[in-house]
Amino acid sequence: MNPARIHILKEGFAGTGPVVYWMSRDQRLKDNWALVHAQELAIKRKVPLVVVFCLVKNFLGATIRQYGFMLKGLEELERSFREKNIAFYVLTGDPIGEIPRFCEKTHAAILVTDFDPLKIKKHWKEKVSSNISIPFYEVDAHNIVPCLFVSQKCEFSARTIRPKIKKMLPEFLEEFPAVKKHPFGGKVAGPVDWKKIRGTVREDMSVNTVKWILPGERAARKVLKDFLKNNLTEYGTNRNFPDNDVQSGLSPYLHFGQISAQRIALEVLKSEANGVAKDVFLEQLIIRRELSDNYCNYCEDYDNSAGFPKWARKTLSEHRKDRRTYLYSLKEFEEGLTHDELWNAAELEMVKTGKMHGYMRMYWCKKIFEWTKTPEDAQRLAIYLNDKYELDGRDPNGYTGIAWSIGGVHDRAWAEMPVFGKIRYMSYNGARSKFDIKAYIAKNKPANL
Repeated sequence: MNPARIHILKEGFAGTGPVVYWMSRDQRLKDNWALVHAQELAIKRKVPLVVVFCLVKNFLGATIRQYGFMLKGLEELERSFREKNIAFYVLTGDPIGEIPRFCEKTHAAILVTDFDPLKIKKHWKEKVSSNISIPFYEVDAHNIVPCLFVSQKCEFSARTIRPKIKKMLPEFLEEFPAVKKHPFGGKVAGPVDWKKIRGTVREDMSVNTVKWILPGERAARKVLKDFLKNNLTEYGTNRNFPDNDVQSGLSPYLHFGQISAQRIALEVLKSEANGVAKDVFLEQLIIRRELSDNYCNYCEDYDNSAGFPKWARKTLSEHRKDRRTYLYSLKEFEEGLTHDELWNAAELEMVKTGKMHGYMRMYWCKKIFEWTKTPEDAQRLAIYLNDKYELDGRDPNGYTGIAWSIGGVHDRAWAEMPVFGKIRYMSYNGARSKFDIKAYIAKNKPANL
């Protein structure tokens, strides 16, 4: 494994027990660099390998929709780990206390975890690091080119990070070694009491679970296989047409780490799709996704207006008091009760299914900005709705996409207009010129969802 993926959080002194992998963002057995590294360390030391997941009782407004999807994937993982002679534990509570206690109880030799740019995860790791004495490593198993390696600053746009990533891709876009059946067993972990685990979560039960998508590592690979066979060829020309949806459907699996972006890229490159389709898809999968990780990692204000670029803050300030033609309450937004039937259709698609077409996400967020009193109100509301209903909420892609829509992050100044100032504008008529909005609206009426 390329050592540039590994970031030392604490030097420490190794204990006498197992190597512990604190799995968080990357919830899979296959194609997981953090797990690969943890196993390498355990085999070198001739000790057991233990995987721990720490389930917090509430997490950034997650609902039963997101918790349910994640827990079913973890339940599948328990069986996979057992087949590899790797103990798997689910802890409940605050990781700041639970992870150090587990390491102390097991006399852990080394602690390994996966990379995450969100500030709550950084806070957890900082506190865990101060509460343990053993070595603590972080491995970027989510990005193809490690976030901390590709750039040491907040990049201005895709234009500035793209050449850096492309230059390093040949070094990092490699096949994964298989996780071995672990040769050193330890204390056998008893079966996880999933009923009890689910009972500890204090999630919002008002948002329904969804049935159109199956969670887990095996399901993710099937969705990838179907996409490569049926939709990738059309992706290059039709990806922005919500009425002719050729999206991959992989976003929830990527968010929960049930599939590796690197695995997806490898399979796309091996596919028989045309070069244009591959390039367009890989731009989204690699460049845009890793740009979002870069933004959230180096800009602590990724979820508030202080993270907007200087030019955007200036133009928004100049237009702060512009008259809004429409103003809607949270309830009206949440129930899809605006004057705009296209926006309502997008909102209902998200509320009922946990997903929204990528083009419509941009339109949806731009209109929230247009119909609220301030950019700050719009950003808070968009984050709230996105994180409550989207399966892939609380993700760098979501925070960055909202900051792009409202605050011009990774964008440039456009022609000045009311409310938006120099922030890029999107219109109903513009959408109508691009695709069959009537078909999209008809598909996403309440009776059809």
